[in-house]
Amino acid sequence: MVNRLPLEEEVLSRLLRPTAEERDYICGVAKNLLAAINKSGMAEGMVVGSIARNTWVKGDHDLDVFMLFDPAMPREALEAEGLALARKIACQFTSNYHEKYAEHPYINACIESIDVDIVPCYKVTSAGAIQSAVDRTPFHTRYITDKINGLIDDVLLLKQFFKTGGIYGSDQMTEGFSGYLCELLILYYGGFSALLTAAADWRPHLVIDIENHATKKFDEPLVVIDPVDPKRNVAAAVSLDRMVEFIELARGYIESPDEKFFTLTQPQSITQEHLVSLLRERGTCLYAITFATPPYIEEIVVPQLKRSVHAICEHLERNGFSVHHAHYQMHPERCMFLFELLVGELPKIRKHMGPPLWNSVNAEKFRTTHENDPLPGPFIVDGRYEMEVVREFTHAADILSSASLLNVRLGKHVRQSLEKDWMVLFGADCWQEEFAAFIYGFFERYSPLTRIRMTEEQEVPGEDQKKG
Repeated sequence: MVNRLPLEEEVLSRLLRPTAEERDYICGVAKNLLAAINKSGMAEGMVVGSIARNTWVKGDHDLDVFMLFDPAMPREALEAEGLALARKIACQFTSNYHEKYAEHPYINACIESIDVDIVPCYKVTSAGAIQSAVDRTPFHTRYITDKINGLIDDVLLLKQFFKTGGIYGSDQMTEGFSGYLCELLILYYGGFSALLTAAADWRPHLVIDIENHATKKFDEPLVVIDPVDPKRNVAAAVSLDRMVEFIELARGYIESPDEKFFTLTQPQSITQEHLVSLLRERGTCLYAITFATPPYIEEIVVPQLKRSVHAICEHLERNGFSVHHAHYQMHPERCMFLFELLVGELPKIRKHMGPPLWNSVNAEKFRTTHENDPLPGPFIVDGRYEMEVVREFTHAADILSSASLLNVRLGKHVRQSLEKDWMVLFGADCWQEEFAAFIYGFFERYSPLTRIRMTEEQEVPGEDQKKG
């Protein structure tokens, strides 16, 4: 029997446990989908993920249905026939569906208000025989289902704890904890409270191997060996920052448990007027680059956005513009790069350093090359030549608008999109309604615990209210 705090029992009963009606509703849709798949005679249907394992949080209506095909089927046939069958199954229940792509294509559909993924995979005999990454998922479902009884509520608490902290999800934008990873952590430590107690003392490069069967070493901040695949790190997506944010949250909750650790807040955004006053107070310069979102899935595009922002920051720094903060956001139609610079305009001249005088060949070459330049120099400082040169870019907007942007180490698909067109915005003009929440978060940066504590303080009544 796992001991829980009264507030945790309250959160479970009021916020997290699905109702019986909710379970019956989703299970009814799943049952009908499985029947349609099995009736086709082409594949065997199987519900996987949190709904199959009863570890889904109230209100999270995401249903994953897999179609298991004969492993002897060629990969090309699996993709073609699997997608065709998934589309046929979806058509029986809704007209609201579309293709999505991971390692191979599948169908995402909205069926009776439930978000459903219909995914083809191979019915392999073991996780060691997988032919595609999704083949591993049914083994995850079987493993967790066999062991999670008695700890389901702890999984619900952990998932909600992560969601409130903003660290739930293994997608490229979040770089956090997946649902399967939550389940494994609860299994390993034996409950929510025990996990938090342990996590408060975590250090980077922690290794957890439930089955003690790892056959490969990993270098990620958190390593959790997949119980069904000894060559896979389930926590590979977890960044160092997300791991440390969990450590912070665990310490904060242990010190002072509060329902706020399980209460999701509404996303906030910023108005253009607020952005004007904010930039005036900060005295910094804000620039945005917007461009068409490359036509690829998030798993492909987001790492390229991250790499591209880093490369553009280096380009700005090389040209004398100090970057205080930069980030990126991907929306279905448009992407945004956002840069906060300490200065947006620089003098026309800059210092150019040459070789030391004892490097006679290069020193003489430098001197003769620049001796007739219009600005003073070369002159000698600390034993080496220096001179003044005209700066190529004196305004940050110019460098962000110039073709030189395409010469930095951009992601392949980001470059292709920028080659077609991009827009540079400055100051309050960076405000775009679709990116208002992103811009708000760009400036309002707090660690998860700080944000939760701020929420608590804002709700504490003042002395006058207490007396009333």
